[in-house]
Amino acid sequence: MTTTHAAVLRGTKNVTLEDLEVGELRPDEVLVRIQSAGICATDIEVVDEGMEELAIPPVVLGHEGAGTVERVGTQVTNLAPGDTVLLTSAHCGRCAACASGKSAYCEQHYALNFSGGRADGSTSLTDENGNPVHSHFFYQSSWSTYAVSHVSSTIKVPRDVDPAALGPFGCGVRTGAGAVLDVLKVTPGSSIAVFGLGAVGLVGIMAAKVAGAGTIIAVARKKAQLDRAVEVGATHTIDTTETPDVPEAVREIVGGPGVQFSLEATGNPGVMRVAVDVLAEMGHAVLTGVAAGQTLELDPWTLLAGRTVSGSTLGDSAPSVLLPRLVNLYQQGLFPIDKIETHYPLDDIERALEDSRSGATAKAVLHP
Repeated sequence: MTTTHAAVLRGTKNVTLEDLEVGELRPDEVLVRIQSAGICATDIEVVDEGMEELAIPPVVLGHEGAGTVERVGTQVTNLAPGDTVLLTSAHCGRCAACASGKSAYCEQHYALNFSGGRADGSTSLTDENGNPVHSHFFYQSSWSTYAVSHVSSTIKVPRDVDPAALGPFGCGVRTGAGAVLDVLKVTPGSSIAVFGLGAVGLVGIMAAKVAGAGTIIAVARKKAQLDRAVEVGATHTIDTTETPDVPEAVREIVGGPGVQFSLEATGNPGVMRVAVDVLAEMGHAVLTGVAAGQTLELDPWTLLAGRTVSGSTLGDSAPSVLLPRLVNLYQQGLFPIDKIETHYPLDDIERALEDSRSGATAKAVLHP
């Protein structure tokens, strides 16, 4: 048995630090020593609102892990102890979505990532009293010294890269970069507006710069967010507290009818509408924010002018392709994810959660 130190959600807003026992690996599983784990908006929603459809307490959350392989199951042939890995969502590898490289839309996505355990309902964690603790949140539960991941969600990267900054790659980075590089397919010299400057939006700016966009406009209502955007590659900013007519401000910046691309990462339907309104004809907007149960109203004429509006989960990316590519860019200094990270020991998780809620940090990274 392996003992792990973990942050356990016992109930709404009730996170406790506990030592748990890790059970035996299944043949298709990997034991990873976690060296960094991001805090994502989804984690915070589960902590603050319950959301038992995503995770059933007691549960170890965390779905942005990075670390080193300790052991592998008997069916795992592509990984070995000592490998540096990133953890992301699991997928079945057999359905039509997986076969087309769109594993974020796997038919088994919910069962594998949100069941509160494995697809069969079992868990790999028990507390000091022998009671089960739900694991396998996004098939990793990485707010812990050790995580049990699925072979499909464990992405090998070069051994010489330091995992300390890489935790966020599995969700927030995958989402923002994939939306820009794989959905929008931003082209050299093009223009893009980015709405929402949390981790996803800021990563989108980094990706747009990597893609060679000539004009990168960051749109937000907080100066600290706009300052971060400039630091990671934005060429222009729009402060919505001072500029109520954002589409007009965008047109003034580009000297034309609008931008070719836009990325929305707020989850606000009003902002989503503006992200479409700033497009030139034949422009493309991608929506990554969650606005479940709300209504997005668009003038049909907007779309008849050749504009495209796409929704995207996890950037539509094939993680085994995108994530090593982004790590390579990070190693070259071209993808400065560390500029938006703030680091905390796992035992300081309450401060990390509060800084994430307040916006004091764009991306909190835990170190178990």
